[in-house]
Formats: sequence, structure tokens, C-alpha cells
Amino acid sequence: MPEISVLLPVRDGARTLALAMLSVLEQSFGDFELLLLDDGSADASLEIALAFGDPRVRLLRDGKKQGLAARLNQGIAASAGRYIARMDADDVCFPQRFARQAARLNTERSLDLVACRVLDFNDSGLATGLRPFRLSHDALCAQPWNGFYLVHPSWMGRADWFRRYRYRAPELERAQDQELLLRAYPGSRFAVLDEILLGYRAGPVALRKTLLARRCLLSAQIEQFAQRRQWGYLALATLATAIKLPRDLLLAASAGTARSSGNVPSDVEQTWNALLNHLHHRLDELNLPHDVAPANSSGTSTHAG
Repeated sequence: MPEISVLLPVRDGARTLALAMLSVLEQSFGDFELLLLDDGSADASLEIALAFGDPRVRLLRDGKKQGLAARLNQGIAASAGRYIARMDADDVCFPQRFARQAARLNTERSLDLVACRVLDFNDSGLATGLRPFRLSHDALCAQPWNGFYLVHPSWMGRADWFRRYRYRAPELERAQDQELLLRAYPGSRFAVLDEILLGYRAGPVALRKTLLARRCLLSAQIEQFAQRRQWGYLALATLATAIKLPRDLLLAASAGTARSSGNVPSDVEQTWNALLNHLHHRLDELNLPHDVAPANSSGTSTHAG
């Protein structure tokens, strides 16, 4: 059996899927299976996945659209690995991601879920910022009413933890992962590696989607905090949501991105550009599509300062 099962849900992700899959298949730690969880794609996603011809890829498809939570639960049920890793169809793994996360889980048996630090990039492939992070369980869970700094495609956790805390169905659209963490954190242990191991594709804030996520998460917070009789947390969650609304409106109006620092250290940017160039060249060799031009190999940003 593989050590790691990677869950990669996709619906009509042909534009970005090849890059995401290749970044997984070229991990330095190779003992994994990649479960491609198709949610009724009508584009070339399935053809792209099969074109790799890699025996570690398992394609789960039924032609139906069941939603993200249902597909992730399907992947959890089908996984054979001791650990389960999340991945999205438009993001990029750094080559050492699986090795580093598996090593941490092997070393610290009390941990249930390990994430990593995350770099944001845009559709042109340019590094645009670094996500805020907290490293320890106590720091991550200090303000459950304000969300958890655990970017979902950076997760790797124990398979039995994922089976114990499956995704909620029917799902809370755009708040599935935060709802799971909110349910699980009192009986779990989380950590974040102090190493940038994931590139997260971050576009401009879409106001409708952001407001939907806020509403769904607040609904889950009210439900959980009321069940636990944590009335102070319930009040703080409501207040925090209200305070974030003006910022959401401002970001949407200015086409900004959420939760990202615009400062990317030059060594991090150089490493990112080198990785992106390598993956693009490999996709060219495989005659597979990638959606952006290779990054500036000199490691300098090409956007206006």
C-alpha cells in the first residue's frame, strides 16, 4: 500500500490540471497514489490526467456533479495510504512537500494534520505574496472564531483522522475546510511547517463568492459554538464577520487578493521561478498544456512595481 493518498478534486480544470498533477508526480517522495476525483468534467481534464500514463494515478469518475465535499469524502473512503494529502487542480507543490510533511507526521505521533507555508501566485505565474501563518497548534487555534490559518491544499494528515472527521454533507459551499477544522480542533492536534512548500493560485477577490463563504462559515460557527455553549466565541465570530465586510468590498473594488502579503523574498521568488520553469519545460516535453508562460528565469518580477 502507498504511504500517502493524494486527493485532487477537479471539475473542468483542463487549463491548469497538467501543471498541478506534474508538481505532484515529480515529488521527491514517490510512495503515493494520486486520486483524481472528477466531478462531472465536460472539458479535457480526464484526457490530460490519463495522458501522463503514471500507474500512481487513479481516476475516480461517474459523470455526475456531486460537489466538492462529496468528492473529497469519496476520496477519503477510497484512499489506501496511511496519510492523506489535499491538493487542488490549479495549485503547485514544491518538490519536497510530501517528504517534509510525512517526516513530521512520522516524528510527532500526536499530530493529526500538518500544513505548510504558502506562496501566492497569479495566472501569469508571478509570485504575488506569502500567506499569513501560525506554526503551533495553540497559535493556530487561539482564535477559532476568526478562522484557522491552514490553507487547505497544503494539508497532509492521518487517514484515520480524515475518516473520523469527514466533510459535512450537504456541504457548506466555499467553507468546507474551515467547517471541518472548526468541528475537529477540540480533539485534534495541528501544525504548520515553517517552509514554503505550496504555490497557491490566487486571483482577484470575487465578492459574491467571498460573501457566500463568510455567510456559510458564520453559520457553521454559530452552530458549533452554540452546541458547545461558547457564547463569547459566538459573539466574536459574528463581530469578526461584520468587521471583514468593508475589507472584502474594498478588495473586490480594487481587484485585490485576500490574505496575502505582497513581499516575496528574492530567494523565495528565485526558487519559485526555477520550479515553474522546470515544470513548464517538462510539460512541453510531454506535449501537455500549461496555462502561463514560463516565469522569468532571472528570478526578478516582471510586473510593475
